[in-house]
Amino acid sequence: MFDRLRRWARALKRDVVALYLAARDPRVPWYAKAVAACVAAYAFSPIDLIPDFIPVLGYLDDLIILPLGILLAIRLVPPDAMAKLRAEADRRAARPTSRIAAIVIVALWLSAGALLVWSVLNVPQP
Repeated sequence: MFDRLRRWARALKRDVVALYLAARDPRVPWYAKAVAACVAAYAFSPIDLIPDFIPVLGYLDDLIILPLGILLAIRLVPPDAMAKLRAEADRRAARPTSRIAAIVIVALWLSAGALLVWSVLNVPQP
């Protein structure tokens, strides 16, 4: 069972790299490129939308949301292009990281924090 999980994780990693490549491939339709770019950026981001220290919800994105996003993006990419992109992903050893996605996630968290502070400070006094 452990070996099967390891193969599944490697396939997911390969598919994320393939989606990263699909976002730049001219054979892929624009809507598939958009989904592939979002999924790859989130997967490569060092920061999660829901931090892992939050009980249960912290791992929800890693275990459910991200694989579903990968599956959706793969289904949008034409099968012949996806096969070639997977072969290219197998050849690449380096894992690209998305600093832009990390900045977006940090900006979302800072905005949420600022909104929370603002709402607490602006509570009407009786």
